[in-house]
Amino acid sequence: MPAQPSVFRVVAVGLACLALAMGIGRFAFTPLLPMMRQDGLVGLMDGGVLASIHFLGYWLGAVSAARLPLPPRAALRLSLAAVAVGTVGMGWTESFAVWLALRWLAGAASAWTLVLVSTHCVRHLADAGRPDGQGWVFAGVGAGICLAGLACLLFMAEGLGSAASWQIVGAAALVAAAAVSLAVGPEVPAVRPALHRRDGGRAPLAWRAVVAYGAMGLGYIIPATYLPVMAREIVPSPLVFGWSWPVFGAAAFASTLLAARLYRRYGNRQIWAVSQLVMAGGLLLPVLYPDILTIMAAGLAVGGTFMIVTMAGMKEAHRVAPPADVTRHIAVLTAAFATGQMAGPLLAGAVHDLTQSFAASLAATSAVLAATALALLGGAPEKAAVKP
Repeated sequence: MPAQPSVFRVVAVGLACLALAMGIGRFAFTPLLPMMRQDGLVGLMDGGVLASIHFLGYWLGAVSAARLPLPPRAALRLSLAAVAVGTVGMGWTESFAVWLALRWLAGAASAWTLVLVSTHCVRHLADAGRPDGQGWVFAGVGAGICLAGLACLLFMAEGLGSAASWQIVGAAALVAAAAVSLAVGPEVPAVRPALHRRDGGRAPLAWRAVVAYGAMGLGYIIPATYLPVMAREIVPSPLVFGWSWPVFGAAAFASTLLAARLYRRYGNRQIWAVSQLVMAGGLLLPVLYPDILTIMAAGLAVGGTFMIVTMAGMKEAHRVAPPADVTRHIAVLTAAFATGQMAGPLLAGAVHDLTQSFAASLAATSAVLAATALALLGGAPEKAAVKP
């Protein structure tokens, strides 16, 4: 069938874009943070500051994504290149100020990539009658996380320092960015869409969904930033605690493929709310019983749900907004998500400095996740605009 190669390429491009921008550009920092601490380059609070400045860049990228003065295809290619540069540069300096700039750059570019892929690849697959392919696109995040985690596990086993590890991961990101940029096709427009002056094509924002999505950003980011650190506090051996991040990524990869099947029976908000409740329960496990097994279980619970919620949020934006307004809805959701992410690492790092534990932060964010998930279920469903 003529449509099949196009669909396969769109899925492959979307998966690779998210693996690079999110799995590497955003989350390679997580398994590399214990290595940077081991090398004496940063403390836990410094790591929280680097994470939060990255999420500030992500927030700014999200709010500016709908107004980028470039055609979508050019913007996507530029975003992938910026992610790669922001990653490889971390290994070439020990200047904290430069690190802040590089993490900011990678954050902004990863948000642009997510918004562009979620807008154009998701729409193309829906129009092609292949919504099942959307699960594979979002599985790219988990694939990137898992690859980065396994690479860092190997680096630690070989005794490589954090600088060399950043350089290797960054070089791979540069090669991947070049390859993916060449593969991007007509599913991402090469011409900037015309601006509409009237508001007739705008749909009201779904604020329950926006608040819940922001809460998810707060709730998942503490383990997504500190999971290997938590594991290392219990088991110092890198060959044990180093598996916490690949497990997280593998769960994220598998979860979106499972969610694609669930969408045949359940709605976006049902899947979203249940996933967020599972995440809330996962955060409580290491609070109730601090152990390497409960930390791994928390990694499975959070890793296995945060991409389901991400995919549900993006699909919900397509459902409630007309095509011309989808990018704005996705950008608002992503900005809310980034707001939660900015607060999470600083909150958890500060509380850890006071209590020498992540328990209070995990318990508080678990409660926020549960409350907003229940509120999401309680809201009246919006009228569907499209059904991707």
